[in-house]
Amino acid sequence: MNPFDALKVAQKLQEQMADMQEKLGKTVCTGSAGGGMVQIDMNGKMEVLAVRIAPETLTEVDRELLQDLIKAAFSDATEKVRQQLQTEMGSLMGALGLPPGMWGLG
Repeated sequence: MNPFDALKVAQKLQEQMADMQEKLGKTVCTGSAGGGMVQIDMNGKMEVLAVRIAPETLTEVDRELLQDLIKAAFSDATEKVRQQLQTEMGSLMGALGLPPGMWGLG
């Protein structure tokens, strides 16, 4: 394969990955548990957008605090997973002889 063709393919792939990341940021999924007693909205980048707990589950004061704590803990865990994935992908890129920042990882 011609090196210039390979570069064009890599650039096209990088553009497609950027487009996919943008789409993932706009995608929203709702997970639920306990027959809908707890619901979490998350975007395609695994970022928590909202946490809802059915009012009958707790008193109003406890419910708000619990919602915030769940959101914070889930966001913290998600970020740690993301960092670990970046580290692993960076190592993989290095093992393949590719620059770690090539795909937006590093």
